[in-house]
Amino acid sequence: MRVLVTGSNGLLGQKIVSLCLKNKIEFLATSLGENRNQDCPNVNYQSLDITIQSEIKSIFNLFKPTHVIHTAAITNVDFCEQHEEECNLINTQAVEYLFNAAKLYEAHFQLLSTDFVFDGEKGNYSEEDEVNPLSIYGKSKVNAERILLKDESDNWSIVRTIIVYGTGNNLSRSNIIYWAKDALAKGDKLSIIDDQFRAPTWASDLAWACLEICKHNEKGIYHISGPETMSIFEIVSRIANHFSSSTENLSRSNSKDLNQPAKRPPKTGFNLSKAKRVLAYAPKTLEETLDLI
Repeated sequence: MRVLVTGSNGLLGQKIVSLCLKNKIEFLATSLGENRNQDCPNVNYQSLDITIQSEIKSIFNLFKPTHVIHTAAITNVDFCEQHEEECNLINTQAVEYLFNAAKLYEAHFQLLSTDFVFDGEKGNYSEEDEVNPLSIYGKSKVNAERILLKDESDNWSIVRTIIVYGTGNNLSRSNIIYWAKDALAKGDKLSIIDDQFRAPTWASDLAWACLEICKHNEKGIYHISGPETMSIFEIVSRIANHFSSSTENLSRSNSKDLNQPAKRPPKTGFNLSKAKRVLAYAPKTLEETLDLI
C-alpha cells in the first residue's frame, strides 16, 4: 500500500498518519501550506492545493499512490452557507480533480463525507437511505459523492461520519468535546442546544476504519461513527459527569436561539451494522475516550 492522504494537518489526517507510521504503511501526507503535525516526518509531507490540477498531477507522478484518503474539506457549515462558490470548489470540484487522477493510477479513492447529507427527520441512517441535504455544505458533499456514484469505475469508497473529536497537533479548529471539557473545567456559562442529536466519533476509531477499508479494498458507502446518538446537551452533560464538573452554569437552549446561517439536520446517527459486519468495527463510547483527550 502507498497511501496519499489529503488534509493531513487536520485531526483525522493526523490520526491516519499516526496509524501509517505505527503499521509501517508507506504514505505521503499533504495539506495546504507547511506541515503542522510534528509527529509527521517532513520527508513524508508535501504541500498540496487540491484546487490546482497541475499540483495534483505532480503529486501523483511523484508518489504513485495505490490508495487515496481524501479528508481535506471546508467543514465549517456556516462558512459554507455564506461562501458557496469557495465551498463548492473545495468540497466538490477538487474531488473530481483528485478522483480523475486516482483513476489514471488505478488507485482506490476514498472520500470522507458527512451525516449532513441527510435531512435529520429519520435518524439512525443506513448506507441505503436517501440523501436530502439542508445546507450548502451538505449539498457540496452530496455532489462530491455523486461524482463517484455516477462514474464507471467502482474503485472507490465513501466514508460518512459524525462530529469527529480527539486531540492533535496545531489544529486550526477545535471540536465540541474538547471545547466542552475545557469550558466546564473553567466554570463558563454554557447554553447548549437539546434539539439536535448526533453520534460523536472518536477520531482514532474513524482513522482505523478508513485504513481498514483501504487495506481490503472494500468498495461503496460506509457509515462510521460513534456507537451512541445523543443530544448535544447530553454530550456536554456526560462530559461534566465524567470529570465531576459542576453543571451549575449549564443550561438548555434550542437551535432557533442560535440563529445560525445554515440549517442543521435535527437528528442523525448511523446504523453501523455494515461496518461491524464487514470491518469488525468496534467504536468506543464517549466515556471510554474522555480520559484520552
